[in-house]
Amino acid sequence: MPSQKLSKLELTIMETLWTHGVCSIREIHDAFPKRGRPAYTTVQTMVYRLEAKEMLRRAKKISNAHIFEATITREAAERRLIDDLLGLFGGRAQPVMAHLIESGKLTMGDIKEAEKILKGLGKKDENA
Repeated sequence: MPSQKLSKLELTIMETLWTHGVCSIREIHDAFPKRGRPAYTTVQTMVYRLEAKEMLRRAKKISNAHIFEATITREAAERRLIDDLLGLFGGRAQPVMAHLIESGKLTMGDIKEAEKILKGLGKKDENA
């Protein structure tokens, strides 16, 4: 899997594909809010760059319009972004966790869910 980073605009395009499924460039462009919508040619260029990065592909062609679909999942993209973020901190999660707690963005529910995941990972290690 390619390891290129995604820009905010690229993520917005990918979000459209994850939400709506296969789309033409026109449909992707129209999914942007009217206020602040990038030019059609900008979206087109970004779609072609995402295709070169192997994040999406041409699924089919209808008349002159190419129809695109995502080749990576939202979860894979999120994991990549999180790995990139942790890389900025030398791979340490503690500074990120501390910030989330101090800013109030990490709830007790989030912590309980994380504990469940950690316990599940611990059980996998015991069984291996």
